Amino acid sequence: MSEMRLVVVGAAGRMGRMLIRAVEEDPGCRLVGAVERPGSSALGEDAGLLAGVGRLSVPITDDPVQAFRGAEGVLDFTAPAATRAFAEAAAEHNLVHVVGTTGLADADLQALRDTAARTRIVQSGNMSLGVNLLAGLVRKVARTLGTDWDIEVLEMHHRMKVDAPSGTALLLGEAAAEGRAVALAERSVRVRDGHTGAREAGDIGFATLRGGTVVGDHSVIFAGAGERIELAHRAEDRAIFARGAVKAALWAREKPAGFYTMADVLGLSEL
Repeated sequence: MSEMRLVVVGAAGRMGRMLIRAVEEDPGCRLVGAVERPGSSALGEDAGLLAGVGRLSVPITDDPVQAFRGAEGVLDFTAPAATRAFAEAAAEHNLVHVVGTTGLADADLQALRDTAARTRIVQSGNMSLGVNLLAGLVRKVARTLGTDWDIEVLEMHHRMKVDAPSGTALLLGEAAAEGRAVALAERSVRVRDGHTGAREAGDIGFATLRGGTVVGDHSVIFAGAGERIELAHRAEDRAIFARGAVKAALWAREKPAGFYTMADVLGLSEL
C-alpha cells in the first residue's frame, strides 16, 4: 500500500512539530500539508525545517481547504473550536481525522460523533499505548470491585496546561465509570474545599496538580478497607502521543465511517 498522505494542523506548535517528526519517522506515511492559524508568524515557512527534520517542501498555510486537497488524513491537537471546524472540513474531503485535542466539552464530543457519520474520526484524551492500556485495566478493576472501594484519579501536568482535569484523567474516569456501569457525570467529584462531609460510596474523585515541566503523570487509586490498589502511568516524552496519532491514522485508513477511540485502534475494547 502507498504511503498515507497526512496533514498536521496547529503545525507550528509544540505538538504540531512533534506530529510532523512522527509522520516523517514512519515509513507508512508522509506529510503533504501543514496548517496554522491566520496571522501566525510561521505562515509560509517550510514545515520540515520548522520541525527540525529537514526541508519537506510543505509550506505552512492558513487555508485548510488547500492543505486538505489530495490528503487522506489530518492530525489535530489544537483547541476545541478549531477541532470542530477541522472536523467539518475533513469530512467534506473524506479524510481520517485523528483528534488529540484536550478540553473538549460534551457538546464538542457530540459534534464530532455527528460528523463521524460521514467520515472516520479517532478521538482520545491521550494517544499513548500505555495510557490506553491503563484505561482498560481501570475498567476491568472497577468492574471487579464493588462500590465499597473508593476510586480517585490523580493527575499532574506542567504549569502551562490550561484545562483541568486533563483529558487523560477524564478518559481514566470514564473507564472507571464504564466498569461500574454508571455515568461519570453523575458520580464525578472534581472539587473539595471546606467542610465537605464524608465521601459518598460510588463517587469517582479527581485531584489536579500543576507545576514545572511535567509531561503527564496519572494515577488511579482504588482504596478499600485496609488495602489499596494503585495503577499509574508516567509520560516522559510527548513523542509518545504523536506516534500514537500516526498509528491511529494508519489504522483508520481503510475503516468505514464512524467514531473510534484508541481502545479500538489498539484492540483493547474487550478489557
